[in-house]
Amino acid sequence: MLPNIVLKPAAVKFISRIVRFSGLPAGAGFRLAVSPGGCSGYSSEFSAEAAPGPGEQVLEIEGLRLFLGAESRLMLEGVIVDFADTPTQSGLTFTNPNQAACGCSSASTDSAPVVGVTKIEIGAIGRARPASLAS
Repeated sequence: MLPNIVLKPAAVKFISRIVRFSGLPAGAGFRLAVSPGGCSGYSSEFSAEAAPGPGEQVLEIEGLRLFLGAESRLMLEGVIVDFADTPTQSGLTFTNPNQAACGCSSASTDSAPVVGVTKIEIGAIGRARPASLAS
């Protein structure tokens, strides 16, 4: 059974480039191996491949061929795959809208103290000293 996956435009662009610049012949695809792990609940490995491997099925989305093993097919059901390129993260991201948010999420409120983190006011940046240390 093939999973119902949503690929965001940034993920489509990233995957397309990986396959296109791999130098593989037409019909090549993107092997995506997803396993439990990491803060988001998913850990992934990927590569461009000429053909699916043993036990893999081919899922075609947006003109892309995804080669998925059995575990990946189960884990990706209903998942939204995107691509992020930020100062703290670069790569594929996986969002399962039916799963609770990670307990270590950085989405904390300003009123909640965060141990080991110094809050730096924007105005202190020009003085090169945090406002809490300036006298």
